[in-house]
Amino acid sequence: MSHNLKIISLTLCLHLLLAIPIRAGGPPFLTDDPEPLDYQHWEAYIFTLGDRSAGHYVVEGPALEVNYGAFSDTQLHWFAPTTTAGGNGAPSRSGLGDMELGVKYRIVHETNGWPQIGVFPFIELPTGNAARGLGNGRAWYQLPLWVQKSWGSWMTDIGGGAVLNSAPGERDHPYAGWLLQRTLSDHLYLGGELFAQGRDTETDHGFVALNFGGSYNFNEHFSLLFSAGHSIAGDNQTLWYSGLYWTW
Repeated sequence: MSHNLKIISLTLCLHLLLAIPIRAGGPPFLTDDPEPLDYQHWEAYIFTLGDRSAGHYVVEGPALEVNYGAFSDTQLHWFAPTTTAGGNGAPSRSGLGDMELGVKYRIVHETNGWPQIGVFPFIELPTGNAARGLGNGRAWYQLPLWVQKSWGSWMTDIGGGAVLNSAPGERDHPYAGWLLQRTLSDHLYLGGELFAQGRDTETDHGFVALNFGGSYNFNEHFSLLFSAGHSIAGDNQTLWYSGLYWTW
């Protein structure tokens, strides 16, 4: 795809999104948000996500994510997946993947003049079998900062950070995302994001992807989440997410 065509495609997709008459970032999107859960509140996701690149695929699911508002402006995070990997003529392998632990902390509350700002550092624990392609083999870290601003039925999240990964063949790399969402009704919101990631291995080139999705809220405690996207520059990536969400 030519450079001009990529720009035209991106402009058209964002124009279509803005033409649609909110929940914060994070699942089902790659761009996260700075907003922690309220004190002593819980949320859980049961989901499956996929990533296919150059004939190789990784699917995490069924997977479970649980978050808890442990303190004011502070959320504890835990994630555990079943991982399946395969492609390029290799047989499919499945098993426990790498677990994740993190803490989201809001630094600045949103006001009329200021956005909400927070950090969400976490560690990926090497619980998956790296020899079978189900894990990283070593602990690795993400250090992001996220910013959020809302107005009326619209909300936007923007930010990024760095991945620190010392496993053989892996690279430290930056990433960044911009997400725009609109609440269409009490039950439905839709959004789109532009997400970029640097080279995360010695053999790839990084990518820039467009991703679209949303949520259908059956009630205030239970929702269906969905998203899908594809790269528009760099490595050929196909991404998708489907899950169920509870909060209490």
